Amino acid sequence: MILHTGMRTDIPAFYSQWFLNRLEAGFVLVRNPYDPSSVTRYSLSPDVVDLIGFCTKNPVPMLPHLSRLQAYGQHWFVTITPYGEDIEPNVPPKEQVMDSFLSLSAVLGPHRVAWRYDPILLNDTYTMERHLADFEAMAARLSGATDTCVISFIDLYEKVKRNFPEVQPVRQQERILLGSRMAAIAARYGMTLKACGEGEELAVYGVDISGCMTLSVYEKALGERLNAPKMKAIRKECACYLGNDIGAYHTCTHLCRYCYANDDAELALYNRKRHDPDSPFLIGNSMPGDRIHQARQESWIDKQLRFW
Repeated sequence: MILHTGMRTDIPAFYSQWFLNRLEAGFVLVRNPYDPSSVTRYSLSPDVVDLIGFCTKNPVPMLPHLSRLQAYGQHWFVTITPYGEDIEPNVPPKEQVMDSFLSLSAVLGPHRVAWRYDPILLNDTYTMERHLADFEAMAARLSGATDTCVISFIDLYEKVKRNFPEVQPVRQQERILLGSRMAAIAARYGMTLKACGEGEELAVYGVDISGCMTLSVYEKALGERLNAPKMKAIRKECACYLGNDIGAYHTCTHLCRYCYANDDAELALYNRKRHDPDSPFLIGNSMPGDRIHQARQESWIDKQLRFW
């Protein structure tokens, strides 16, 4: 199976010690975000967890501990954008994040580390010209360390509009201009540009629209074929294979203004205070009325011998 850590929060940045403790314990407990008394118990045995997927804006806390992950397949998405503290208040400086990206790639290889440049938003500071210049500078720095860059344009979820009321949608002509130019830049630096959940409008410009967290991506990272069960897409534009996430919403204190996973900054800060690195739960501990069920888990690696 594939275990995700980053669709709800940034575990490497803020909860690395907890995650390492859970690996040592061999299991983790995860509350259903829509029914908190319903708890899933996941085994963390490498016999059933084929690959762990990470999404982070700061891998630095995990870098000294990569040897603890050797028994597992890994795939990392590291988000690096041009935004400053006005948009991403608690994200480390971009040069530091790029340094950590290069360190990850040196250990894991370019096929296990991908760069996310998203979400793309436009305003008087972050213009199209600024995006193209910064994107090229970052692509030059990361060239050879990854073969993939994923972009998306900001989605105006209700949470986003509450936390970032002045944000505007990116118009179609702006998406096409940026997407086509970025695809050409990425190609010059040995990368494929992928679009996340943006439909088909950029395909004609050389942008890969097959999805960013697909089974083929995981198979490439593993060097193995997977016999994975079918999974329903989260939304019609998304081809990614998602599920089995051990994170929790409203716990990431990067406090990015475009974030869809936090209701408000105060709630995220409050939940971080409730974090116990020795608990099987990311936030808090067991509660009366908890209903714990064991997840159905098995290795998906295809053991069938093939002649290529």
